[in-house]
Amino acid sequence: MSARSATAVGVVLAMLSAGAIARADDPPPAASPVIDFNYARQLIQKERRGESLTPQERDYLARAREEYRRRNGRVPPTTQPDGRRGPGPTTRPDTPAPRASMGFKPLTEMTADDRYKGEDGGLYGGGRNSPADAHATAAAAAIGNITPLDAEGKPAADGKIVLISIGMSNTTQEFSRFKQLADADPAKRPEVVIVDGAQGGMDAASWDPTGNAGAERVWGVLADRLKRAGVTPQQVQAVWIKQALKQPAGLGAFPAHARTLRDHLVAILQLARQKYPNLRVAYLSSRIYAGYATGGLNPEPYAYESAFSVRWVILDQCRGDKALNCDPAAGEVKAPLVLWGPYLWSDGTTPRKADGLTYVRADLAGDGTHPSAESGRTKVARQLLSFFTADPLAKSWFARQAAPVPRLPDSP
Repeated sequence: MSARSATAVGVVLAMLSAGAIARADDPPPAASPVIDFNYARQLIQKERRGESLTPQERDYLARAREEYRRRNGRVPPTTQPDGRRGPGPTTRPDTPAPRASMGFKPLTEMTADDRYKGEDGGLYGGGRNSPADAHATAAAAAIGNITPLDAEGKPAADGKIVLISIGMSNTTQEFSRFKQLADADPAKRPEVVIVDGAQGGMDAASWDPTGNAGAERVWGVLADRLKRAGVTPQQVQAVWIKQALKQPAGLGAFPAHARTLRDHLVAILQLARQKYPNLRVAYLSSRIYAGYATGGLNPEPYAYESAFSVRWVILDQCRGDKALNCDPAAGEVKAPLVLWGPYLWSDGTTPRKADGLTYVRADLAGDGTHPSAESGRTKVARQLLSFFTADPLAKSWFARQAAPVPRLPDSP
């Protein structure tokens, strides 16, 4: 999720109160202290399509963005209340102050008796951090079918196993660093090809095709990246999905915003299965700590609560939801088998009990939302690499198998 996209979304939200209707090819409104945010939205869409803006249009859009920042508590230089030059406040007046800890328990540490707004603990519910026996058996079967495939999707000794990512800016920042580490790690199987499909600014709603014509462009970018990597959709067999929603506060308090994210995740999984017919398994992760956030893009508690969206998707599949069916024997296959990937959240500077994971301020970028370029991205990338090389439901297809130790002959 990029800061630029967040600004654009803000312009769109602000225009809802403007009440005006404009088309992208209309002339700019006459110079006026009143900004037509609907016209500004059309200019943003024009820019996203790759079309050039005229100097007059660029100037108008810049003024619209400045007006949006002013309305939301960001005072332009030279206009601060005390008259000093320099940047104004960088947060809205109602944005919570950054915090090094929220006081929440990681989902992995909550028990069956613990409650967070009515929800119990454990990645898989009931205090469990591993799938129930039936889902674990189904997962083992699905993963057992992952094998190197040729360009047409047929098993081949010289084929490829393609792992892709789907998500927003945090996802691509973390997954691209993971790719660097994994490709240099001798533990990774040489047949595994890692392709980062995640894209800055493309949150869960952007990937969901439901009533969203722009989703096809987002998926098209991923298709182009596969082609540039020299692989085909038929070779894609695993995906890591880490998604969130921009400005979730506008969707209502928990569980409303989390249910919306869950619905988007289901739609993304269904379309991924359509586009990648040999997709066997999807590993889902929720957000990292966002207590340092300086704006409303995706702060706490929304980052923490996104874990429940992931859990609901997985449990719905376990309960036999037809929209997430992955078993050919149970009817039309709608989705890959879904599992938790690495659980990335910890309570800021409070170490997680299992591994001591923390997020200090230096692990986050200036906005407190995205991972920092060095320590933050690398911290998540290492968790991904550890997961894919060590987790029982991932390492069998991702990690190079140790050669069997030759048996010494018996002594005469």
